[in-house]
Amino acid sequence: MEQFFGSEISPMDIFVMLVWGALFLVLIVKFFQSIRLVPTQKAYVVERLGRYSKTLDAGFHALIPFFDRVASIQDLKEETIDVPPQECFSKDEVNVEVDGVIYISVMDPVKASYGVTDYRYAAMQLAQTTTRSVIGTLDLDRTFEERDLISAKVVEVLEKAGEGWGIKVHRYEIKNITPPRTVRDAMEMQVNAERERRAIMARSEGDKQSRINRSLGMKTEMINRSEGEKQRRINAAEGKAQEIISIARATAASIETMADVLSLPGGENAMKMQLSEQYMKQMQGLANPSRKIILPANLLDYDAWMNTVGLTPSKNKPS
Repeated sequence: MEQFFGSEISPMDIFVMLVWGALFLVLIVKFFQSIRLVPTQKAYVVERLGRYSKTLDAGFHALIPFFDRVASIQDLKEETIDVPPQECFSKDEVNVEVDGVIYISVMDPVKASYGVTDYRYAAMQLAQTTTRSVIGTLDLDRTFEERDLISAKVVEVLEKAGEGWGIKVHRYEIKNITPPRTVRDAMEMQVNAERERRAIMARSEGDKQSRINRSLGMKTEMINRSEGEKQRRINAAEGKAQEIISIARATAASIETMADVLSLPGGENAMKMQLSEQYMKQMQGLANPSRKIILPANLLDYDAWMNTVGLTPSKNKPS
């Protein structure tokens, strides 16, 4: 054997040194493992000698080596769990494929660690079975309309189970409801027929309203025209009446003036002279065939003409 520091080392000594070195390394490792830095929104479940001891919150913690160990680490943030597609039968015996998503978070780390083996898998399975049972009570058409009902029922069932699992189910959303290809084709034909029916109804309503509007416009136009014609005739009649009244008033005033003039001295002679002038002017218009003049039988009989106008001739005829 080789000498070390002037003394010989036996194989037993080497073995003992290796054992102590291993124990020292284990102590070092356990010492560092006993120091825990817990991040925010994390919870460390600690067991002491195989039994639950405490839950470590965010911050610095020191454990007892060889006695304490972190049994599980729970994430307290809200997490999303995809529910894989599954086949469900509706009330009217139509096979549909449904998938969804669950939003949950751990509220009690101890129950989440010891209350169920895997709360994520358990929640997913319970959501699938509840979805199948709810869709089985609905017709196919209602499954597309009652998404909120299905989601609410799944959340209700998961809430009851989550009390023992230490989790809280915030919501459950159905992503897709996929019927068979034949059913989708029939539904598409139904939608197209409904859309065509609505288009025909819209066109008929538009044509009906257009005809009504045109008839109302024609009615209004005829009423306006008749009202205008009525007002025009009323205005014409009022104008004619006003004209007749004005002429009558002028004629009455003229007659009164003539009477006043005739009652004055020399008034009758002046009137006769004026009438004589008018007579001579009318005689000058005999050459115009378009004019109609009332004449006495004898054109030279001035007295007869004076009688036609209502005046008594004088004995002295105008020359």
